[in-house]
Amino acid sequence: MVPPANADKPRPASPSQSASKPQAPASMRFARGLRALMRSNELALVAAAMLVGLVAAVCVTAMTEAAIFMHVLIFNLPFDVRLSASDRVAPVAAFAALTLGGLSVGLMEAWRIARKIPAPVDPVEANALRGGRMSLRDSFVVGMQTLISNSVGASVGLEAGFAQIGSGLGSYLGQKLHLRRGDLRLLVGAGAAAAIGGVFGAPLTGAFYAFEIILGAYAISAAGPIFAASIVGVIATHVLGGAPYQIATAPVGAMSPAAWPALLGLTACAVALGVGAMRAAGAAERAFEETAVPVWGRPVIGGLAVATLAMFTPQVLGAGHGALALNISTNFPLAALVAFLALKLVACLISLASGFRGGLFFASLFMGATLGKIYGMIVLALFPAFAPDPTICILAGMATFGVTIVGGPLTMSFLVLENTANFSVTAGVLAASIAASLAVRAAFGYSFSTWRLHLRGENIRSANDVGWIDDLKVGRLMRPDPPSAPDWLDIDDFCERFPLGSGACVVLTDDSGRYAGMVNLAEAHLHARKSEGRVRALARQGGVWLTADMNAKTAMALFDRAEADQLAVIDSVSGAPVGVLTEPYLARSYAEKADAAVRSAFGI
Repeated sequence: MVPPANADKPRPASPSQSASKPQAPASMRFARGLRALMRSNELALVAAAMLVGLVAAVCVTAMTEAAIFMHVLIFNLPFDVRLSASDRVAPVAAFAALTLGGLSVGLMEAWRIARKIPAPVDPVEANALRGGRMSLRDSFVVGMQTLISNSVGASVGLEAGFAQIGSGLGSYLGQKLHLRRGDLRLLVGAGAAAAIGGVFGAPLTGAFYAFEIILGAYAISAAGPIFAASIVGVIATHVLGGAPYQIATAPVGAMSPAAWPALLGLTACAVALGVGAMRAAGAAERAFEETAVPVWGRPVIGGLAVATLAMFTPQVLGAGHGALALNISTNFPLAALVAFLALKLVACLISLASGFRGGLFFASLFMGATLGKIYGMIVLALFPAFAPDPTICILAGMATFGVTIVGGPLTMSFLVLENTANFSVTAGVLAASIAASLAVRAAFGYSFSTWRLHLRGENIRSANDVGWIDDLKVGRLMRPDPPSAPDWLDIDDFCERFPLGSGACVVLTDDSGRYAGMVNLAEAHLHARKSEGRVRALARQGGVWLTADMNAKTAMALFDRAEADQLAVIDSVSGAPVGVLTEPYLARSYAEKADAAVRSAFGI
């Protein structure tokens, strides 16, 4: 066959083909390339974590210096004296600052509620339930509220604000680059690591704070970004001239064998006091909520109460940085130390329950150190032959009470190691911290951060990623538009309409179209040979059903309770059946998601 004469001639391009395709903007192409690089190259993710750490360090330094400046300005302090270490504070300054500061924080919260703006998401909740998604705007608002609360003297620390802003920066960058869920959670942890590591000048403390508190697990794949961010945060904070919270203690001798049982007794005291404090925090918060005082007025009442306590001792003000150093170096009488500890604990609970923003990280260290000194004095008086070095009791009390409130036994142990450089002491403190962690989990089950989330209705015990469970909804897994029939049909008519082989089950509906149970086809055809009657007599699982908004975990519990292989999914408003879900398919989907979450957590 001879080809046409013009076969080799190029055909003219159509207008649509000749027109060049519009190219994406350069910024969009750059973002796509950067996203692809970070997904395929771990070093790129490390570089992003270092960037987050650098910006977090700038924010930490700015907040720290601003708080110190406001303390000096409001309370007329010498610049080298911390607020909680001052001899006394002027009553006018204390009452005015805490009242006005409480009013400003309360008005901000009232405005948020009036506008129906959701409450800010903290790093633990973000990583546990939301795949690392946080709002940068909300994080800066929380940081500002924390700064206001601490600046006016409320008994809260800035560490929660530091971690919030650092994590928010990491989440913002990850969302802008559309990173995967695991990488996004990792950047949230990197921001927190840089913030905490920078403020304490302790990179190991910052890194393990991210692992234990923010991520909820250790993973080799996470080590690079987390450690890099923490180191950058420490270096940047030092270069910027920030004021890291160094914990100075006297030189510590080696631990004797007799000191180990004494540390276990201290651990028991720290756990009992910490668990009691967390339960009291929930009771105090409920007490404020049950009063007729409006939201904006609660921090005002809390501020007046804290100012009243400050008239007895300024140690109740702020997080307690100055008071910690003062109590360690000064030989206060036992009764005075007990009073300091009790008043500080009450002030912290009032501050948080009334609505001031902040955390208890450093406050728990201060109270733990005071508890350790009290314990050491008592043991020395009663059992001098078995009494450990008083400084060991202080460090162990600091770590164990910190573990009880904040969580993270390795975080607190490394904090002691990096501030004392004494490995023999760290071994004892690590053992006491692990014992405290086990005791709290057995007796209570929560740290302070997860306990506050529990009070809000979230049943989580750590930052392990369980948000995928809520993403795995019944509505996404069900088979829609199931075969259905009215429950008034005769069994013979039903079998004629649904012959054997047409399916396994049929959903029944009543006269109003609401779900009335499920019928097994094989059972219906077997019954049709023996007797007559209405098909409703064969209905099963009439009182058990699923809804489309249920998560997989709840659905699995219902399958176990019903002992069924298949359940109907109904509309929660009309009660009409909208789908069917089988238990094998649900279990397989759940297992696949759980396996993916485990592999992501361990970097497999």
